[in-house]
Amino acid sequence: MSNMQLDSLRRIVQEINASVSLHESLEIMVNQVSKAMHVDVCSIYLLDERNQRFVLMATKGLNPDSVGNVSLQLGEGLVGLVGQREEIVNIDNAFKHERFAYFPETGEEVYNSFLGVPVMYRRKVMGVLVVQNTEPQDFSEAAESFLVTLCAQLSGVIAHAHAVGNIDVFRKPSNSPNYKTFQGSSGAGGIALGRALILYPPADLAAVPDREAEDISEELKLLDQAVASVREEINYLDEKMQDSLMSEERALFSVFLRMLDENALPAEIKELIRDGNWAQGAVKHVIDRHIALFAQMEDDYLRERVSDLKDLGRRILASLQEADSSHRELSADSILVGDEISTAALVELPVDKIAAIVTSEGAANSHMVIVARALGIPTVVGVTELPVNTLDDVEMIVDAYQGRVFVNPPRRLRQRYKEIQKEEEQIAKDLKQYETKDAITPDGVAVRLFVNTGLMIDVVRGVQRGAKGVGLYRSEIPFMLRDRFPGEEEQRAIYRQQLSHFANKPVVMRTLDIGADKDLPYFQIEEENSALGWRGIRFTLDHPEIFSSQIRAMLKASIGLNNLHILLPMVTSVSEVEEALYLLERDWIAVQEEEQVKINKPKIGIMVEVPSVLLQIGEFAELVDFFSVGSNDLIQYLLAVDRNNPRVSSVYSHFHPSVLRALQRLVQECHKYDKPISICGEMAGDPLSAILLMAMGFNTLSMSSSNILRVRKAICHVPMTDAETLLDEVVKMSNPLMVKSWMEYYFKHHGLADMVKSNRLISM
Repeated sequence: MSNMQLDSLRRIVQEINASVSLHESLEIMVNQVSKAMHVDVCSIYLLDERNQRFVLMATKGLNPDSVGNVSLQLGEGLVGLVGQREEIVNIDNAFKHERFAYFPETGEEVYNSFLGVPVMYRRKVMGVLVVQNTEPQDFSEAAESFLVTLCAQLSGVIAHAHAVGNIDVFRKPSNSPNYKTFQGSSGAGGIALGRALILYPPADLAAVPDREAEDISEELKLLDQAVASVREEINYLDEKMQDSLMSEERALFSVFLRMLDENALPAEIKELIRDGNWAQGAVKHVIDRHIALFAQMEDDYLRERVSDLKDLGRRILASLQEADSSHRELSADSILVGDEISTAALVELPVDKIAAIVTSEGAANSHMVIVARALGIPTVVGVTELPVNTLDDVEMIVDAYQGRVFVNPPRRLRQRYKEIQKEEEQIAKDLKQYETKDAITPDGVAVRLFVNTGLMIDVVRGVQRGAKGVGLYRSEIPFMLRDRFPGEEEQRAIYRQQLSHFANKPVVMRTLDIGADKDLPYFQIEEENSALGWRGIRFTLDHPEIFSSQIRAMLKASIGLNNLHILLPMVTSVSEVEEALYLLERDWIAVQEEEQVKINKPKIGIMVEVPSVLLQIGEFAELVDFFSVGSNDLIQYLLAVDRNNPRVSSVYSHFHPSVLRALQRLVQECHKYDKPISICGEMAGDPLSAILLMAMGFNTLSMSSSNILRVRKAICHVPMTDAETLLDEVVKMSNPLMVKSWMEYYFKHHGLADMVKSNRLISM
């Protein structure tokens, strides 16, 4: 690409980034490309996904009256061909091409040469950029490269417009003027209608939403209390440091106190409160205003005071939030919205009042989502374009089957989703009959269904829904809900509850598995790639005191019950297991001596999460009693996909042929060494994939309590002979979409249509 083309490219990109609307971006594109490439025509067609048509949205050279009026089906004409193939089409005589489609209203009959480039975003075609000339000749490779580069830039602009609902030409008029649609990833399925309640990180000024003050006098009172509290805190710090710091070094405290004078920052904040903003929002705006002023100052000393100002603002905000949390209540239809919502924040709230969860970050298999799924809360994550701070108390619909969020939805849409909710309630009612049934196929094959637990509600629902045991107890959850590592006796009491509720049934307790998306608030692990870092058994072997405390608590909790199984997470090497077994043996002997009681030695297993374990099953089989697949992590490592990254999480699929083949071979290896094999990831809780796992020969499927009845119904309706045939067919397929579609087809034609999520999708 020449320097001149690079300059043109840079200029066009800058203008597009500075534009304020999609329409303006498209107009800039067609005009500037036409000028830079010296072509007779430049046009942009965008895909109307609902009708699967490419609509002419902007043009330089064709009849402007055809904009919005000319459209082609996917595959129709040269434009449709570009979109269908998702590749460049470059021809010197468009009229002679078999796919040429003529639209007289465009006035394009005089243009011979045609170059069309697909506009792609995350592997989806968004539109087609076309240039044309009267001269019948192919366009150069440099021209192709120029347009490909521009299309990459344009794709983000179009995707953003789709996300925030600014492509209005495809939409029917709505009686809700602020109606917008946002796309994310489905975390926990379900439908919810309600109002947004913003959850934001404590003392994070940037995250505070604007909100109208319900009671201005109360907000003023809260501010006075917060300012007084911060003054007291600063005076205390000043006195505390008198013996450690010189007076000059403590000058910052005096500066803070002057800024907190009634006629300084508090006066400005109160002015905004009287204008109607709540106290926290007013603090944010005043601090932001002063930060902007300080940052522009030429004096280095004053510029450096920005961090001090932020610190003061956070102190005031923290005090306000402490007061706010004591009286803020959730309504029955609260939809929690935030950039990121932690597991700890979620479980501290009254679950019965959470209608749904929506986050702008995260992905469908994060730890918070797994907990939300267990609680039966519809969840959508990775809604990257979501304007979180503007949504407080806004009416919303959450379609967690499709990963869609509707803001200020029109009456027609609300009514349709209310109908879907009724359908969901009927399905749930019909599933109640499976609470007392065993999971036995029509041809007599029994499958054990266990429950994944971590919270007591998991236990209660698991027992209610007939779980035959606990396949995965996430012991890290009690750790996440505290402000310190729980002591041995605290842990013993918690574990005893889990074990006693499933007396005479196996309870598999996973040792502490922190790291990646499971952080402890009091023990942060900062790593560039936490998914591959210091987590699971790697962490606990480096902290044998934590490991032993947990093992001792589990052993004591199992006294008289003898249903404890222990599972080691994130195992990579045989040496890790050997070291863990040494510590387990030592603690088992010690606890029996201390308690003066005989304790049956628990069965020990490892999680199959790291791909290297797949190649060493024989060696591990000599050391452990059972294997349990952690499919969430195993899949992300097999496919090299960060499941918590919304940009690539769509690549993550438990229907991937490589995943199915790997699991099938794993089961065969475990059976070869006569070792039980279970699976406790989310794959086990999907009725479609559960049937395939059953056919592979997994001894146990363990899942969220919310999925037990669906999976049990599927097993009761699908003969093992059918399941084995389906497995033989899908492992030969080449992509996950084919596998999933094949399974959905079978379900829909064998009385299980209500178990297929796509049946409840709304086409917008």
